[in-house]
Amino acid sequence: MSQSRSHTGRTIAAHAVLLTYTLIALFPVFVIVINSFKSRKAIFADPLALPMPENFDAVGYTTVLQQGHVVQYFANSLIVTVASLFFVLLFGAMAAFALSEYRFKGNMLMGLYLALGIMIPIRLGTVAILQMMVAAGLVNTRTALILVYTAQGLPLAVFILSEFMKTISDDLKNAGRIDGLSEYRIFFTLVLPLIRPAMATVAVFTMIPIWNDLWFPLILAPSEATKTITLGSQVFIGQFVTNWNAVLAALSLAIIPVLALYLIFSRQLISGITAGAVK
Repeated sequence: MSQSRSHTGRTIAAHAVLLTYTLIALFPVFVIVINSFKSRKAIFADPLALPMPENFDAVGYTTVLQQGHVVQYFANSLIVTVASLFFVLLFGAMAAFALSEYRFKGNMLMGLYLALGIMIPIRLGTVAILQMMVAAGLVNTRTALILVYTAQGLPLAVFILSEFMKTISDDLKNAGRIDGLSEYRIFFTLVLPLIRPAMATVAVFTMIPIWNDLWFPLILAPSEATKTITLGSQVFIGQFVTNWNAVLAALSLAIIPVLALYLIFSRQLISGITAGAVK
C-alpha cells in the first residue's frame, strides 16, 4: 500500500512539473496569438485579455498579407521543409537499413562517421557551403536550402532509424527473401511500415529546425523570391517595428504552422521516443 501511494505521489509530482513547464513554454505563444487579433490600444491596456468584439482588430493580418508577401514566404518554407523531410527520411532510412542489415568492412567506421554529423554543427562549414553553392550556381534557389537541410538532418536520422531497424525480426526479412522479394521490396513493404513511430520522431526533430532556421536562408537564399517565412518575418518586423499589430500577426503566422504540425505528429513522436527509451 505504501509503495502504491509513493508511486502515485511521484506520478502526480512528475505530471505537475511537466504541466508547469508546458504552461511556461506556451505562455509567450499564447500572448502573441491573442494580441495579434486585438487593437493596438487593447494590446497595451490589457495584454492578457482575450480578443472580444469590442477590442477585436485584424488590421495586423491585413497589413502582413498585403505588404509582407507572406503567402510566397510560406510557400517557400513549405516547399523547402517538405522536400528536405522527404529526402532525409528516404535516404536516412535506406542508409540505416544498409548499416543495420549488412555487415561489411568499415560498417562501424561508417556509422561513427555519420555520428560526427550530430556532434559537429553544420554552420561551421558555412563558408565552404557558400563557395560550393556559388560554384554550382545555386545561390538564391530553394534547391540550395534543400541540399543543406538534407545533409544536416541525415546523421540524426540514420542514428535513430538504424537502432530501430536492428530490432526488426530477421525471420520476417528472410521469409520475404524466400518468397522472392528483392531487397528494395523488403525495405519498402516490410521494414518501413514497422518503423513509422521512429520516422515520425525523425520528422519532428528535423522539421522544427528547418522551419525555424534563419541562418542559411539569410546566407544562401536572401532574395525576395526565395525568402522563407522566418527570414521574411524578421525583415517584416524590422520594417514595421512600431506597428505592433503587424509584428504580432507576422510572428503568429510563423509560429502556428510548425506548432500545428507538431501537435499532429505528437502521438507518433511520443511513441517513437518511448520505444527508443525501452530499447
